[in-house]
Amino acid sequence: MKRGTPIQNSPLKIVFMGTPDFAVPALERLHASDHEIQLVVTVPDKQQGRGRRERPSAVKVAAEKMELPILQPERLKDPEFIQQITSLAPDLIIVVAFKILPEVVFTIPHHGSFNLHASLLPKYRGAAPIHWALMNGDQETGATTFFLKRKVDTGNIILQSSIPIEAEDNLHTLYNKLCNLGADLVLDTVHLIAAGPVEEGVQSDESATPAPKVSSETRALNFEESAETCHNRVRAFAPSPGAFTHRDGVLLKILKTKVCDLTGAPGSILAVAADSFTVACGTGSLLVKSIQPESKKAMDAAAYLRGNPLSIGDTLG
Repeated sequence: MKRGTPIQNSPLKIVFMGTPDFAVPALERLHASDHEIQLVVTVPDKQQGRGRRERPSAVKVAAEKMELPILQPERLKDPEFIQQITSLAPDLIIVVAFKILPEVVFTIPHHGSFNLHASLLPKYRGAAPIHWALMNGDQETGATTFFLKRKVDTGNIILQSSIPIEAEDNLHTLYNKLCNLGADLVLDTVHLIAAGPVEEGVQSDESATPAPKVSSETRALNFEESAETCHNRVRAFAPSPGAFTHRDGVLLKILKTKVCDLTGAPGSILAVAADSFTVACGTGSLLVKSIQPESKKAMDAAAYLRGNPLSIGDTLG
């Protein structure tokens, strides 16, 4: 049967796969719909903290509240896991922020498998599309649903939805916006597939841009760069894990900034006020409003300066 051909417009049988809180709204939308969630697949519980307590994923916690069946495979190529999915004969597998599925799994369902990605594909293929959209100073982003194929993030597009990136957006606010936008898009995609047939859009590899996993090096502020570039890097990691610099060898996370016109030697302190301080960049400068000193909680610049005064001419970096 052709993919997307409706089954008498009946609700679809779905296997949902996801891990973090980003996937929870999509699971909630599906659970509240007429479609049947046969199984929720998520990662095994992880041991965390000094007591090494096992901590479940956000998706597992949500699925337990909904009293949905849960599976936590160690390996997605395990024959037992593959047989468990096959025996359910799902119409559709939906993936939201999960592992890369092997082809033997994503080809099981009648309608195939689709993924939700937090960008307007083919832009920002990869693990960190939200971070890179902010770092690059984009004014628009969105979410895409696409059918899975062997090469990651390259499958045919089903639906897309865009939103503006506001000047005050950071990782936290944009993550939440895309989380809810994506949840609506997932449900719309399921309805579309159920009604079928689906018109699929082929991605252009020539137009594709990467969004590789970020590292501590990606988060490091280089004041030789422009103030706008530094400001966007701050936004891309605020409030956590935080872009950072150093003061006298001690790590200092920078959480909220504003671009200014003052100029000076990159990394030098140009101005100090009661509630902020200004550091020079390669072009322009950065007014710092909120920070997090190493091993301490986040605080506004005023609180930091009361205990850690800065003087004009001091340097960061």
